[in-house]
Amino acid sequence: MGSLPGTDPLEAARLVLGEVPDLPYLPELPARGLGADLIGRSAAMLVDIAVEWQPHGWTVTSGRGRDYGRARDLMSWDLDAVTELGQGVELLKVQVCGPLTLAAGIELPNLYKLLTDQGALRDLTASLAEGVRVHLAELADRLPGTRFVLQIDEPALPAVLAGRVPTPSGYGTVAALERSVAEPLLADVLSVMPAGSAVVHCCAADVPFELLRAAGAAAVAFDDTFIGVAQLDAIGEYVEAGGSLWVGLVPGAPSGSPDNALLSANRLRGKLFDMWGKLGFANELLASTVVPTPRCGMAGASEPYVRAAMKSLTAVGRSLLDGPE
Repeated sequence: MGSLPGTDPLEAARLVLGEVPDLPYLPELPARGLGADLIGRSAAMLVDIAVEWQPHGWTVTSGRGRDYGRARDLMSWDLDAVTELGQGVELLKVQVCGPLTLAAGIELPNLYKLLTDQGALRDLTASLAEGVRVHLAELADRLPGTRFVLQIDEPALPAVLAGRVPTPSGYGTVAALERSVAEPLLADVLSVMPAGSAVVHCCAADVPFELLRAAGAAAVAFDDTFIGVAQLDAIGEYVEAGGSLWVGLVPGAPSGSPDNALLSANRLRGKLFDMWGKLGFANELLASTVVPTPRCGMAGASEPYVRAAMKSLTAVGRSLLDGPE
């Protein structure tokens, strides 16, 4: 889904391009520390908004300093790696933190979450959208002929909508954001891409499928363990409206020793067909609608586990063309 273990951009790019040739992506390596994290990495893309790391977290400041420079350097090394190894790649996925999760992870100078100020939230979203345009334009210059898929990571979206984002003090929560406010903000960032080229990844429970469809997400990536009977109707409506599903089937990292059964292609394939059967769609539509993925980033996993998961999920995806056994 984006993040990988390790600190070497060339090694990570080589792994992705070798093991996930059908949908390679720009790797993220959060083990490198500050500026390589979800919030810091995307905050460094912002245009005309500066943030720096303060003792209480990422905070809007009057000027760009050392932390911004570090985040930009880390991104530049990532781009250099994919430029060196990715020439001729037809398709590349790029990940960015979405505006609502970003606003939940950045504070204003008054130590309130940026999420609490709707004017600042609109400014942040416009800045992020422009920053993503610049980022993709640079990649297009580096990789002529490559098409791009944009993945917007919104793990905090359900918490934002439900009023569950903690205040900086930790003693309360930020008021829930109305859908009428959240939807157009997300749509602004999704509109950076041509129709059909953007996916929203939300690995939390209570994924708001209808909101994401209305905002323009061509696909939604989600964790299969959070999908119960209550959400099947929402998923079915999303598919009927033309949306694709990126179904997270394996953990980003195993909870104990790696279990071969956990990554069994036959088992994972069976899980997909079981879900599809509950939705009530024809099996012939599965291959053109579903992409098997990890449930979340894999920064906490070992390299052998990551490689095994990539191989298994790739095999599952290709096998869907054969239909059910």
